Amino acid sequence: MKGLGMIGEFGAVWIALGAAGAIADPPRRRRWTIAAAVAPTAIGFNYAVKLAIGRERPLIKGHPPLGRAPSKLSFPSAHATSSLAAATALGRVEPRARVPLYALAAAICASRPYLGMHYPSDVLAGAALGLVLGALVPGLSERDAEERLIDLVNEAHASGATNGRPEPVAASPGERPAA
Repeated sequence: MKGLGMIGEFGAVWIALGAAGAIADPPRRRRWTIAAAVAPTAIGFNYAVKLAIGRERPLIKGHPPLGRAPSKLSFPSAHATSSLAAATALGRVEPRARVPLYALAAAICASRPYLGMHYPSDVLAGAALGLVLGALVPGLSERDAEERLIDLVNEAHASGATNGRPEPVAASPGERPAA
């Protein structure tokens, strides 16, 4: 459990997974890089919520915390927020990896109450916040990339920069390109 807590610190494992994806998959390098940045960004959002709520970490008699924390604030869990945000973002880049990504996120989440660092409600709130944040990041899915390419082609055509190159692209089947 301590190991799971350590790899979740500052989103380290998620940054590493995103970097590995960027190295191994050059055509989607930009998307992997964006997804890798989600975990540390989510921690920033999480900290703002922690400051607003102000809930302190649990003090359980006979069970001192088995880990250290950068602050006394516990709600929501930053490990849960960053893990679910990153698992969601990385899973949008590579949908086939969703099961292992969410399994790792769940394991990191489960470690937090075990280590005496959080109440279960801290973890649930962090997980919910992370799911929302990971889903809101633009430009990660294949569809997002296709739409961006369509917009670029249409903008180039509208500006006259195509010089006889391809016609504007319709955004969806049956839709006519803008004139």
